[in-house]
Parts: sequence; structure tokens; C-alpha cells
Amino acid sequence: MARHKSSVKRAKQTLVKTERNKVKKSLTRNIVKKIRAEISAGSIDKAKELLPTAQSLLAKAAKSSAISKVTASRIVSRLAKTLVK
Repeated sequence: MARHKSSVKRAKQTLVKTERNKVKKSLTRNIVKKIRAEISAGSIDKAKELLPTAQSLLAKAAKSSAISKVTASRIVSRLAKTLVK
């Protein structure tokens, strides 16, 4: 366990940041799963409606460093590519 005042503070900040990142990652994973489920069910229109929401959530997660910008871009690209097919 941290002993110095500054390391105690950093440990607390890390816990808070980790929790925030978990929530953001979870939201992005859930919306991507919903889109993929809609695509496999054949409901392309519904998936197209959800895509802007997914793009927004992924961009916000990447902006706050919950996920990398490249990863967010790759996920959006692959979702858009599957919707075009």
C-alpha cells in the first residue's frame, strides 16, 4: 500500500479513472454487440440507426483514453464496412 501522501493520492486517482474507463468500455462494447446482433438478424436499417451512436461513444472513449484512437477507428470502420455489404 502507498505510504507517501502523493502516492496515496495517485492510488485513489487510479481507482477512479479505472472505474470510469470500465464504464466507457462497457458502453461501447454493448452498442457494438447490439449493432452486430442487428446485422446478423438481418435488420440493417436498425443497425444503420445505431451506427452514429456507436461512433459517438467510441470517439468519446478514445478522446478520454479509455481505448486507443486507432482501436476506435478500426471498430467504426469495420462496422460501417459490414453495413455496406
